Amino acid sequence: MDAGLKRELEAKVYAGERLTREDGIALYESDDLAWLGRLAHHRRTELNGDRVMFNVNRHLNLTNVCSASCAYCSFQRKPGEKDAYTMRIDEAVRKAKEMEDEQLTELHIVNGLHPTLPWRYYPKVLRELKAALPNVKLKCFTATEVQWFEKISGLSADEILDELMDAGLESLTGGGAEIFDWEVRQHIVDHACHWEDWSRIHRLAHSKGMKTPSTMLYGHIEEPRHRVDHVLRLRELQDETGGFAVFIPLRYQHDFVDSADGKIRNRIQARTTMASPAESLKTFAVSRLLFDNVPHVKCFWVMHGLSVAQLSLNFGVDDLDGSVVEYKITHDADSYGTPNTMHREDLLHLIWDAGFRPVERNTRYEVVREYDAPPTLAERRAEPQQVWA
Repeated sequence: MDAGLKRELEAKVYAGERLTREDGIALYESDDLAWLGRLAHHRRTELNGDRVMFNVNRHLNLTNVCSASCAYCSFQRKPGEKDAYTMRIDEAVRKAKEMEDEQLTELHIVNGLHPTLPWRYYPKVLRELKAALPNVKLKCFTATEVQWFEKISGLSADEILDELMDAGLESLTGGGAEIFDWEVRQHIVDHACHWEDWSRIHRLAHSKGMKTPSTMLYGHIEEPRHRVDHVLRLRELQDETGGFAVFIPLRYQHDFVDSADGKIRNRIQARTTMASPAESLKTFAVSRLLFDNVPHVKCFWVMHGLSVAQLSLNFGVDDLDGSVVEYKITHDADSYGTPNTMHREDLLHLIWDAGFRPVERNTRYEVVREYDAPPTLAERRAEPQQVWA
């Protein structure tokens, strides 16, 4: 990068000025990862100090049967396939209650677009989950799923959200965003929910008082300019509604190990290379610098690995998601070693080991509990430390 442009961008960041589309593209073109990290860490520290948020959550995928066949997806199955499944409601409740003793605070539910499952299944399962775990917040369904519910129910998104909220819904999830730019989206997405509907549904959720996450799937066939465009669309919507609590860059995965049937469902991996750790850190940093009106940036450790998750805390990230327990959408694809579950103690030590202060939060990013500051370097050197893969 030209030294003059570098000084100009740094001055804008330290002055708190909003960065432009051209600034974002220029930041992606920089090879000075340490410099990008310093700028993003400055912004992250201004917003959140040395705090790193997490929650104790459990992911549930009620069904992997899906009418869509998105090019990047290893999770979806068609009706009749050997490892296609759909949970009965009592099975979903039983799985959810497995973590009750760990003071679970959130259930995170994302599913395939099941072609025959009736609309009434979805509010019913929320009601049963809420009755079984009344203190647990329900973060459920992507905007893509809500649009699917419109199709199968004949109801409007407004009516659907009202019924789901009455059943206990606290927040939508951020999925279905992938990359909004049609130049890329038309090659990777096989459903009808695009920017216009995704933004419509989140705008509506925000108008009803929800705080929702926003996401971006990166590291496949998109270019940095598409990532910048994606963030700026979300930033503009955030200017309008203020309803996004967090931004989550999600790392695209290859089909290294698939299900028992041995099929490779990812149709773009032959012409893609998964994002390297350095590219992930750059994406976190540039996202933090561009997205000046969202309070938090999350590293979903399942998709990035624990070491990159720790490093990301110096590149703009201040949230590490939670305990997760089971995340079939990613673990149906990769085999590079992230565990299914991180318990509260695991997350505390992961954050302390990175030199930050853990803060347990709820779904709305309200503080549940603040923990002690990390031990000093001298204290850590005084005894053997766990090495995170």
